[in-house]
Amino acid sequence: MENIEDIKQTFLRSLENATGKELEDIGLLYMGRKGKLLELTKALPLLPVGERPKAGKELNELKAFIKTALREKKEQTKGDGPREHDLTVPGKKVRRGHRHPLTLITEEMTNIFSSLNFSVVEGPEVETEHYNFNALNMPENHPARDLWDTFWLQSSKAKNLKLKTENLLLRTHNSPMQVRFMETHEPPLRIVVPGRSFRYEASDATHEIQFYQLEGLFVDRKVSVAHFKGVMELFFKKLFKDEFGGLRLRPSYFPFVEPGFEVDFYWKSKEKWLEIMGAGMVHPKVFEAAGFAPGEWQGFAFGLGIDRVAMLKYKIPDIRLFYSGDLRVIKQF
Repeated sequence: MENIEDIKQTFLRSLENATGKELEDIGLLYMGRKGKLLELTKALPLLPVGERPKAGKELNELKAFIKTALREKKEQTKGDGPREHDLTVPGKKVRRGHRHPLTLITEEMTNIFSSLNFSVVEGPEVETEHYNFNALNMPENHPARDLWDTFWLQSSKAKNLKLKTENLLLRTHNSPMQVRFMETHEPPLRIVVPGRSFRYEASDATHEIQFYQLEGLFVDRKVSVAHFKGVMELFFKKLFKDEFGGLRLRPSYFPFVEPGFEVDFYWKSKEKWLEIMGAGMVHPKVFEAAGFAPGEWQGFAFGLGIDRVAMLKYKIPDIRLFYSGDLRVIKQF
């Protein structure tokens, strides 16, 4: 309790030139929940019984003194506008928000396709087994279903969503919109479908359980692989600009296209071919599921990973950074 007078003198010195926010800070330092006066109050029970009344009285007087001095000082400095609001002080830089790189690359890709007369449409992330598999030439027990590690939803989910079927899942690709769109629109058709898909697989630098895809569908009369390659060359040239050095197709298998192929593009600065998408000519079974006459209409479909394109274009080494929530990543865009 010998510190009471020292505390009082220190308080008075700090009060001399204080204004505004400084007074608030001084008040917290002495009168706050972790202030010096509270520390002294806690120390009272440690004193001998005979000294406690005197010490308590002195402490109460110090509290009253500090409280009164702070109030009077605030009244005195209330009109000191220039001291609290110095117009000569440089303003603080306003922090601006940043758009996510996946948002930026999705807009760029869809804008390119829009310039090629494609419509941009969206589909549901919670999908039925019919549209995700059956209508895409993958009926029940079809071995191709094993290529997609599926998140199946409990039957109660279907009842809550008031859907006719209980076989619900998180869509494993954006291809279900091919049949959904063809069921409600007359050809010719040109659409791209950006959105999120889900697969139950281990996460690493190039794989995630959620990812973004851009699905495309082109339907007309007398459509060939040459049309597909021409459209894709225009798209990638606009997307990668001077880095684009050419396109090549390699035979591959997807149950909803025939023939199917993997698409590679040549990255000039890396001097190598990079796999970029899967594609093919729409399978007759898919046209049949959508109610189109397979012999009358032809078309091509393609799907590419938006995350994959963003990683290449922005030089991002790990796909998990897109979903980490780390603002240091976002602030770069």
